[in-house]
Amino acid sequence: MMKIVQLPGTDRLLYELVAPLVMNPAVLKQNYNYPFRTSEDFIWFIALEDNAVVGFMPVEKKKGELVINNYYIKGNDEGILKQLLEEAINRSGEEANLAAVVFIEHSPLFKESGFTDEKIWTRYVKMRKSK
Repeated sequence: MMKIVQLPGTDRLLYELVAPLVMNPAVLKQNYNYPFRTSEDFIWFIALEDNAVVGFMPVEKKKGELVINNYYIKGNDEGILKQLLEEAINRSGEEANLAAVVFIEHSPLFKESGFTDEKIWTRYVKMRKSK
């Protein structure tokens, strides 16, 4: 059974949970070699199955909005992504201006959750959640 925990961006447990993944060459390759980062401006949603991390979704507080970016989903599992996204949306609140930089192949799932395209690049789509 999967559970999702929420951790502040500089929490010690966050580093313990995600360090093996964010430094893993295969995970970095999936992220097009773009490094993962965090600070006190981030909230991380981490999906765990049998105490192993199967996905994470950092949300950054940035210039009057919350931005989902640089997430990881083991095996590109749509079910894990959907649960992490639902958790991020629910905990962000109705009033939040929520945006996301999404892998192009995940944009249909974000659209199902009320996001619309704002800008499309080769590998990513910038999306915004409709209120």
